[in-house]
Amino acid sequence: MNAQELRTRYLEFFKSKGHTIIPSASLVPENDPTTLFTGSGMQPMVVYLLGEKHPLGDKIVDSQKCFRTQDIEEVGDNRHTTMFEMLGNWSLGDYFKQEQIAWMFEFLIKEAGLDPKNLYITVFRGNEKLGIPRDTQAVGFWQEQFKSVGIEAKDVDFSEESGMADGRIFYYEEKKNWWSRAGVPEKMPVGEPGGPDSEMFWDFGVELGLHEKSQFKDLPCHVNCDCGRFMEIGNNVFMQYVKTEKGYELLPKGNIDFGGGLERMAAAMNNTPDIFLTDLFSPIIEKIEEISGKKYGESEEVERSFRVIADHLKASTFLIADGVIPSNTERGYFLRRLIRRAVRYGKLIGIEKDFAVSVAEIVIQNYSEHYSELAKNREVIFSELKKEEEQFRKTLENGLRELEKRLKKYLSNPEGNVFYEKVGDQVGQREVFFISDIAQLLFDLFQTYGFPFELASEIVFNSLEEKGVSFDKEKIIEKYNNLFKAHQQLSRAASAGMFKGGLQDSGEETAKLHTATHLLLAALRKVLGEQVFQKGSNITAERLRLDFSYSEKLTPAQLSEVEELVNEVIRADLEVQKAEMSLEEAKKIGAMGVFEAKYGEFVSVYSILDGEKVISREICGGPHASCTGALGRFRIQKEEASSAGVRRIKAVLE
Repeated sequence: MNAQELRTRYLEFFKSKGHTIIPSASLVPENDPTTLFTGSGMQPMVVYLLGEKHPLGDKIVDSQKCFRTQDIEEVGDNRHTTMFEMLGNWSLGDYFKQEQIAWMFEFLIKEAGLDPKNLYITVFRGNEKLGIPRDTQAVGFWQEQFKSVGIEAKDVDFSEESGMADGRIFYYEEKKNWWSRAGVPEKMPVGEPGGPDSEMFWDFGVELGLHEKSQFKDLPCHVNCDCGRFMEIGNNVFMQYVKTEKGYELLPKGNIDFGGGLERMAAAMNNTPDIFLTDLFSPIIEKIEEISGKKYGESEEVERSFRVIADHLKASTFLIADGVIPSNTERGYFLRRLIRRAVRYGKLIGIEKDFAVSVAEIVIQNYSEHYSELAKNREVIFSELKKEEEQFRKTLENGLRELEKRLKKYLSNPEGNVFYEKVGDQVGQREVFFISDIAQLLFDLFQTYGFPFELASEIVFNSLEEKGVSFDKEKIIEKYNNLFKAHQQLSRAASAGMFKGGLQDSGEETAKLHTATHLLLAALRKVLGEQVFQKGSNITAERLRLDFSYSEKLTPAQLSEVEELVNEVIRADLEVQKAEMSLEEAKKIGAMGVFEAKYGEFVSVYSILDGEKVISREICGGPHASCTGALGRFRIQKEEASSAGVRRIKAVLE
């Protein structure tokens, strides 16, 4: 069984247990201004876990494509990727802990064929100070399952301090085994639900000696020590508590949220700690071997380059298929960074010709059966990758010219050829080439031209050696690392607000602006004609942005009329009505929608009626105001071109 079959088997297994299969949401979150990308399987389901009724029932299963910007720098080892698939099953107040553990054990052992001897479990240790007990209930259910296959599952506490002690189930604190939107229990606001979780780990075997080879060799080995021996393959969240004024109380009904990485499950199924050796990546790796003439695994440097290229171009293919275009801002910035890193690492293994499209073709072939949007957007994917790669190769050439220019300047001093730190302004001191200068040069090449340190340092150090210049390589690297770390801290601080959440913002202002967006589209269709359709939107707590199909700039009179139509509906204080129905029913009653998007079988339809007259009727995931009168005054700030045949309006509520 390969990984593609594993995904299907997972979906069908939970379908047999009464779950409804839903399609993956887009990598671009709908109606969520707090994050740029869908970064977890839970993200599109949060509103339902927090109480909203799902139109398809209370038992759901899916395979959600995910992208995490924070993992870009981690890619290159055997288990980190930016793009991954999260298998998920959900109970929204239906079954709970006992059924989830039994079904998950059954799936892993009988369906995926994993050896239970290599399966290890973690559970919540509890917090006496907060009055939350340790999760002995989950331990008992796990022990029953292991007993059914003849394994005694001993539970052990503080394995991070004393080692595994022949245990099978291990207790950890809330930083490892607790879920809530706020993180640890202490930070949960009153009314917030949360609960313990139980993670599943695969043991690749002590005989590989991974712990002894790792930086953790002098510490006890345990499943969470990151030595490489163990890999987390899934996490069962038991949402069973709610924070109250009195403390943490049990919810009347608990929810289940399971998330399991398809790539990691496939690695466990193949008993390889390297996810790039699974069939999810092997065809891509083979294509890179063909293009580069190198073999995966022939050296650490080559192996790392293959992994970066494979992950980054796979992620880029999926992102473009979901409507992201390379640019210097927001989502486009991360896509551009992925493509450029792939090209840079391709250069390190000798790839001098354009190759991104060739790799993307393999990704499309490998995934289109489950993700039809890849084949549907094939030409757009190829076009954007080709343009970006060609543009970056020109940038690389400019960077190389700058490098040669700077090196020539540094090496033109006839006085001496020793690199050293400037200590002061002593009389007669030769101000030649300083370690800090070279470190700054390497960093400038990275920041301005996108040169990785590996590429730039190789060129710089080789050039200096060829010129007979002696220099302290370790000191230069240390200085460069300090500059790079400072850059990372600034970047993270600047983007913390945008990327911290990944959860839908259902705040009052966002809900109002969301409803106003529907009114704006209705007004545009009335003023400009019914050929106007929504092409995209973005809503924050401060403003709305709507992209719509129209080829001409709107006149001031047209903008004024649109604005007044929206405000008329607001003044009328009409009810915003929500109804659940099938997608076909929604289309029959004339509900608007971005039909290039993937909807499930059932959808939410929001209608605003003036008597029997339909003002607006749209398929949408919310959130919304309950009535138009709550919106205040609508004002258009700007109207401009977005792309060919598409205009954009930005507006606010006052």
